Amino acid sequence: MKTKYFIAIACLAELVSAVPAFADAPRHNVVLFVPDGLRAGIVTPETAPTFADIRDKGVNFANSHSLFPTFTMPNSSGMATGHYLGDTSVFGNVLYAGFPIRTAASARMSFIENDSVIGDIDEHFAGNFIDEETILHVAHRAGFNTAAIGKIGPTLVFDHTSRGGGESVIVDDATGTPAGIPLASWVSDGLKAQGLPVEAPSRLTNKESGNSHEPGTKDANVVQQGYFAAALTRVVLPKFKSDGKPFVIVFWSRDPDGTQHNQGDSLLKLEPGINGPTSMAAIRNADSNLAAIRRTLDDLQLSDTTDIVVSADHGFSTISKQSETSAAARASYADVPAGLLPPGFLAIDIAAALNLPLYDPEAGNAKVEGGTHPKNADGLIGEDANAPKLVVAANGGSDLIYIPSGDSGLAKRTIDALLTQDYVSGLFIDDSLGTFAGTLPLSAINLRGSSLMPRPSIVVNFKSVSTGCAEPVLCTAEVADTGLQQGQGMHGSFGRADTANFMAAFGPDFKKGFVSEAPASNADIGQTIAAILGLMPESHGKLVGRALTEALPAGTVPTWERKTIVSGPSSSGLRTILNYQVVGETKYFDAAGFGGRTVGLSPDPALALTK
Repeated sequence: MKTKYFIAIACLAELVSAVPAFADAPRHNVVLFVPDGLRAGIVTPETAPTFADIRDKGVNFANSHSLFPTFTMPNSSGMATGHYLGDTSVFGNVLYAGFPIRTAASARMSFIENDSVIGDIDEHFAGNFIDEETILHVAHRAGFNTAAIGKIGPTLVFDHTSRGGGESVIVDDATGTPAGIPLASWVSDGLKAQGLPVEAPSRLTNKESGNSHEPGTKDANVVQQGYFAAALTRVVLPKFKSDGKPFVIVFWSRDPDGTQHNQGDSLLKLEPGINGPTSMAAIRNADSNLAAIRRTLDDLQLSDTTDIVVSADHGFSTISKQSETSAAARASYADVPAGLLPPGFLAIDIAAALNLPLYDPEAGNAKVEGGTHPKNADGLIGEDANAPKLVVAANGGSDLIYIPSGDSGLAKRTIDALLTQDYVSGLFIDDSLGTFAGTLPLSAINLRGSSLMPRPSIVVNFKSVSTGCAEPVLCTAEVADTGLQQGQGMHGSFGRADTANFMAAFGPDFKKGFVSEAPASNADIGQTIAAILGLMPESHGKLVGRALTEALPAGTVPTWERKTIVSGPSSSGLRTILNYQVVGETKYFDAAGFGGRTVGLSPDPALALTK
C-alpha cells in the first residue's frame, strides 16, 4: 500500500505550483473528446476546423504519442487510468486470457471491444482486470457527474467496474439491448422526450468492409455518431447543468477510425489509401460532433468553466499485404488475391517454420489446412488445440504471440523464424524468457509491469513504408494481419504514422495559443485530468504518465531528451532499434523496428546503447 497514493499526490503537488488557488472558485468540468484514429498532421482549418481551432487557440501538443501497441483498447486504458500497458493488462484489441471467457466465441481469446467480454474478464479478476482506478470512477466518488458516450469497448473502459447504470452514464453501440449497460431512468426518459430511441442505432452502411473484389464503405458513420452527440447535447449536458454539479464526460468518436478501416476508395491499391474522400468525410464527421458539443456548452453557459481535452488514441496507415519471403503469401486462397498475404499469415508462417499444426480458434478449433487461413487471423499452434504451444493474437499492425509454457527454447525457434520474414520490423520479448539477438525486452517499452492478464511472450511489429508523399507519416503503408484488404486502413505498428496522434486542449485550466514541444502521451491524459480536478486515484502499478503542467497557465516547460536503444545483431545483422524521449522518468515512444523498415525510425549511432 506504500505506493497507493503517490502518483496522485505527486501530480497535485506539481499542479499547485502551476495553477493559482482560489478558495471560493467552483470546480471546473472536463470533456475528453477522443477522435479515434485521428492523425496529428492531417488536421488543418480546412480538413477539421473545430479540432484546428482548439489546437491553435488553446494548447497544441505538437510532440504527441500514442501508447504501443497503437490500438484502441490499450490506449483507452492508458487515458482512463494514467498508466502504461504493462500495468493495465490491455496489450491489444485481441487478448489471450488463458481462461474461458463466457461470451467469447474463441473461449480463451477474444476481441475485447465488447461490453460483455470486458465484464467477463473483470469478473475473473475480482471486478477489475485493469487493476487501476479510472478517472470517471474516481470523479464520481468525489461528487462529479460522469458520463462516457460513444464507441463500444473504449467507452466502457472509463468506468467499467460500475455496470449498474447508477453511477456513470454509459451510452454506446449496445445501449438499449440486453448486452448494454443499463440506463438510469432520467436518461431513458430524456431520450424519449427528445424523440431519440433508447436503443442506439447501428453503423448502417459504414460497417461494410467489402472483400477482395468489392470495395468497402463510401459513407462516414454519420447516423450513429449523430445519435451519440444528440444524447450528450440534448439529454446529458442539460441534466448535468441543472444538477449544478461539476462533471467529467468522455465522448469517444468512432470516426475517423471505423471509416478509415473500411473505406472503399482504394481497393487493393496503396494510393490514395486512407487519404481518399471517404476518410476525409469521416474526419469532418468527428469534427462536426465536437462542434455540436461546443455549441451546447456555449448555449448552457458552461464554456467558461469547462476544459476540452482532445486526444486521439492512435494515428493511422494504409494496409499493405505484400511480402517476398512469406510462404503464406505464395499459397492460393479462394478469397485472397494472388501473391498477397492472407489473414493469419503470421500464424501460418510460424506453424510451417516449426512444423506444427495450426488451428482456428474462431472456427471451433478446426485445423487450418493448406489453401485456407484462420477466419479472423488468430491462431493456435501445436499438436493439441486445447493446449497450444503458441497462441497468435492477430491485431493488425502488430501481433501478440503467447507461449503459455514459458519455454525459452520454443521462443528462440520462433524468433529465428520471425527474423527471416521481410514483413517483420522489430521484436520485443518478455524479459523472463531471456535475451535474444536482434530483439529488445518488453520492459524497454513499458509492457512489463503489474498486469493481471498474461503478458505476451513476443510482440511482433510489422514493416511500414512511405508511398512517396512529402510527409511520410501522412502516406504510410504498413503490413497488417487482418481480414481487411490492401488499400484499406489499419494501425497498431511502431511507425511514427501510428504513434503520432492528435492532441490538444482548451479551457480555463490551459494556456492560450501555446505550442508545447515537450513530449506528451495518452498516459499523460489520465494524469492531467486527475490533477486539474484534484482527484486522488488509487494506484497499484508504477508505469505511469505525468501531469502535463507545462500546458497550465503558470506551468513551466520541462526538460527532455531523445534517446535510442539498439539491440545486439541477429545472425543476419538485424537489430531492433527503439527511438524514445524522456521527461524525468517518463518515457515516450516515437518509433521502433529494423533499419529501413519503419517510417519515422532514426538510427543514430551517437545516441545508441547496445543491449
